[in-house]
Amino acid sequence: MTRIAVLGSTNMDLVAYVKTAPRRGETVTGHEFRTIPGGKGANQAVAAARAGADVALIGAVGTDEFGARLRAALDGSGVDTDLVRTTEGPSGTAHIVVDAHGGNAIVVIPGANASVTHLGPGDEALISGAESLLLQLELPMDTVVEGAKAARRHGVRTVLTPSPVQPLPPELLAATDLLVANEHEAAALTGIDDPKAAARALLELVPEVVVTLGARGSLYTARGQDPVAVAAPEVTAVDTTGAGDTFVGALAVALGEGRAMPEALAWASDAAALSVQRPGAVAAMPYRKEIDAAAEGTTP
Repeated sequence: MTRIAVLGSTNMDLVAYVKTAPRRGETVTGHEFRTIPGGKGANQAVAAARAGADVALIGAVGTDEFGARLRAALDGSGVDTDLVRTTEGPSGTAHIVVDAHGGNAIVVIPGANASVTHLGPGDEALISGAESLLLQLELPMDTVVEGAKAARRHGVRTVLTPSPVQPLPPELLAATDLLVANEHEAAALTGIDDPKAAARALLELVPEVVVTLGARGSLYTARGQDPVAVAAPEVTAVDTTGAGDTFVGALAVALGEGRAMPEALAWASDAAALSVQRPGAVAAMPYRKEIDAAAEGTTP
């Protein structure tokens, strides 16, 4: 069983489902509202745990009701939360609008996540014992950099999701092994709209890059190698919230198990395709037997 550490956020997702998302200044009527555990760190941790890894999360929740629910959801999915801090005040929240096509728009309020300003006692030891460290950008940047440097010191693979998009410090890039960005993030980071060209530009910053393309699959590039494109399964999306995090979590598991990148990407795509057919982020993430069945074209 591969061991994965996640340094990242926990949020309660406050999700409104609508036929069409409102434009600026417009009010629309929705048909459903849910509160669902999420946050990019928690999402990736749960995705990796359900995909079959031994996973621990470093982060924080608040002292509100959401904090208790977030911790319980992580524990229930098999994520080790011993190093998830409890910080006085509100937990992080994500305010999400999901339209009839499964598309979403998100506003994140950091809450307790903003209190994770440095690694705490035991954090580096946990990172040193993992095979991969998953990072995102919903925690303070200094902490993300500190975590990446700790991983580099101990020879741990760092997988960075550059979301929400913001300038990436050179010291973070220097400690990143694999960058996984969606096509919009890749374009924002490089100023290049074409995903293949954007991926090539990102290779000047990090050794390996995956650009996810939604329903069109994913593209992998590495220094000195030819690009690899992997198609995604054709499915009808209900809610794409958390699909990218599902992909990253499953990809980290597949790579940790020694699978070649094309096979790992295909397996991660199967996991993400399962997730978009269900509402929510954490609630929608598939378990190992479901991913294996999808990969084999069978029913679990």
